[in-house]
Amino acid sequence: AGASIASLQRHPTGDGYWLCTADGGVESFGESAFHGSMAGLALASPVVDMAVHPTGNGYWLLGADGGVFSFGQAPFHGSTGNLRLQQPVVGMAPHPSGKGYWFVASDGGVFAFGNAGFFGSTGAITLRRPVVGMASTPSGKGYWLVADDGGLFAYGDARFFGSTGAMTLARPVVGMTPTPSGKGYWLVADDGGIFAFGDAGFHGSLGDRVVPGRVIGIAA
Repeated sequence: AGASIASLQRHPTGDGYWLCTADGGVESFGESAFHGSMAGLALASPVVDMAVHPTGNGYWLLGADGGVFSFGQAPFHGSTGNLRLQQPVVGMAPHPSGKGYWFVASDGGVFAFGNAGFFGSTGAITLRRPVVGMASTPSGKGYWLVADDGGLFAYGDARFFGSTGAMTLARPVVGMTPTPSGKGYWLVADDGGIFAFGDAGFHGSLGDRVVPGRVIGIAA
């Protein structure tokens, strides 16, 4: 069996997408071009996420140790690959300018590079459930963190529109994506259940179907 899928990312036009695998492999579909990968190379830690440059002409891969691998027009702005982290890194978000990025660890610690500003984190707080992902606001002046119970943490100009943190979920949340306006977001659970908040519309889900594998993310 091949390496598990770590991340799904859409092309900025919506006419394609990329999948990356835990061993650093990248598969491109539609308008999305292949700019390179880490497949076949020895990695210190598995790849856990991928972020796409706003032009669509490059991408970053993120390792669980905070190592960053840059391809195409996506520039390298720094990493934590040479630091000892308290908890593994789980997610990444690009700055809308393409000149920086954030990543987040499972304890909610946030690391900002390039022109991505630091607006706060949960790294000093004991969380009920681990953080599993993050997303940037359209302005790049804020971000959301999401935990696997659907708890939402908003920083900077990111607004809180609701969460599932107080609900009992059938399956854990694995990712989130904001609406283009930044005035809403969707959460997805690993059974394909979708939770829509703010101006995010509900267009259906897989939550009531039997799927052969686990959903690992959402793109809009």
